[in-house]
Amino acid sequence: MSHANARLTPAGRLVMVQRIQTGRAVAHVAAEMGISRTTAWRWWRRFRELGPAGLVDRSSCARSHPSRTSACVETRVRIMRHLTQRGPVFIAGKLGMQASTVGRVLHRHAVPLLRDIDPVTGTVIRAVRRSARRYEHDHPGSLIHVDVKKLGRIPDGGGWRSDPTQNTANHRTSHHKAGYDYIHTVIDDHSRVAYAEIHDDEKGATAAGVLERAIAFYATLGVSIERVISDNAFAYRHSTAFRAVIAAHGITQKFIKPHCPWTNGKVERLNRTLATEWAYAHPWTSNTDRASSLQPWLDHYNLDRAHLGIGGASPIDRINNGRGQYN
Repeated sequence: MSHANARLTPAGRLVMVQRIQTGRAVAHVAAEMGISRTTAWRWWRRFRELGPAGLVDRSSCARSHPSRTSACVETRVRIMRHLTQRGPVFIAGKLGMQASTVGRVLHRHAVPLLRDIDPVTGTVIRAVRRSARRYEHDHPGSLIHVDVKKLGRIPDGGGWRSDPTQNTANHRTSHHKAGYDYIHTVIDDHSRVAYAEIHDDEKGATAAGVLERAIAFYATLGVSIERVISDNAFAYRHSTAFRAVIAAHGITQKFIKPHCPWTNGKVERLNRTLATEWAYAHPWTSNTDRASSLQPWLDHYNLDRAHLGIGGASPIDRINNGRGQYN
């Protein structure tokens, strides 16, 4: 397979054979394209035999595997694993094989890891990603993700992170508890434009107020919210106030499957970015200082920060093809 620094991609090979077709010497074309004559002749020969299809990368997998573990031995490995629920080292010792070979056999047959199963019944009990496919709604407002990020408040003076005379031990034994802030976060699935507020709790009424103001915020960008997805927290699933906001705006409410946080992955990733680039970016001298810097950070996130999930563009670039007015 061609790699990022390859001399010849399929498009480059086509250019090469087109030059050779004009009657130029293969060696001369190879020299000007920075490849060996052997390589140039190989691709020229494949082009003459197969046409443009011959310029496509071929699989490097061997046609046959004479040293592959036999089907009979693989069956013995699988039976031993089923009966003992032990790992490759134990099974290899019993069957006189290499542990690495046993590991490859188990992987080939999609046998779950021991850490993922119930040791008594062998049933898979650990949540695993059911699909590796990414999804993205095709226009702003089609879906927004909501969540809450819990952060410890910062005592005046900055606490043990700012005061070198303190350490984690005396911080934990202190009788002055700072409590927690609850960062209610919202992000648009298509554009990744984000909205967030800091509150003292994660109750339904609070979440409903955040959603109401988030809807108004997106409306200033010309975006109408159609769907909201969240986890199964009480504030989202059972709050009368939250459901009232949903109904008032004619929004469809969706929930992720239990124990599948990746379904709400865009807001989970926003929470992680928010923690590393804002909440814990540097030691704060007070909780007020950190709270006051949230909105400037959100402005940077929405207007200037390159987002790899959308090809390196900033979120606002995806609102109305970059014509959105951010306030």
